[in-house]
Amino acid sequence: MRRLAAVALLIGTWLAAGPVCAEQTGIHVESPWSRAALQGHTGAVYLTVTNTGPADRLTGIVSPVAERAEVHESFQDHGVMKMRPVASLPVAPGQPIRLTPGGYHIMLMDLKKPLNPGDHVPVTLTFEKAGPVQVEAIVAKAGASGPPDHAGTHPPPAVPAAK
Repeated sequence: MRRLAAVALLIGTWLAAGPVCAEQTGIHVESPWSRAALQGHTGAVYLTVTNTGPADRLTGIVSPVAERAEVHESFQDHGVMKMRPVASLPVAPGQPIRLTPGGYHIMLMDLKKPLNPGDHVPVTLTFEKAGPVQVEAIVAKAGASGPPDHAGTHPPPAVPAAK
């Protein structure tokens, strides 16, 4: 019975990192992920937002793991990569917004705890019309270029062989 509960918990954890949809609003959030980071430092969250409802704007972000969270934009200025905060981000219907390394992304500043590979980071995105949408980003190793493989991050529990 304990193994069955462990498998159910594992499946629930995997599903928590999957797509999130605010059905009434048309906001869909997919593939939220982060990289490992140290307590007191800055982390980042990457994800894709798709809007199947009316035009909207991402206007705020909070996470209990950081003192502050903001949307930032990476850009090149005379050959030098820079970042700047963005007050809001338009989310047009049918045009996915990809928050990725080197582009728009969520900055988690002054982390209250370390982000370790396999951890889940709760993040609440606030939209002008849709309101708050809660997601959980799964943490990949430091320097990762994409979300971790679920199987690599959460190995399946051992199941005893049938007798």
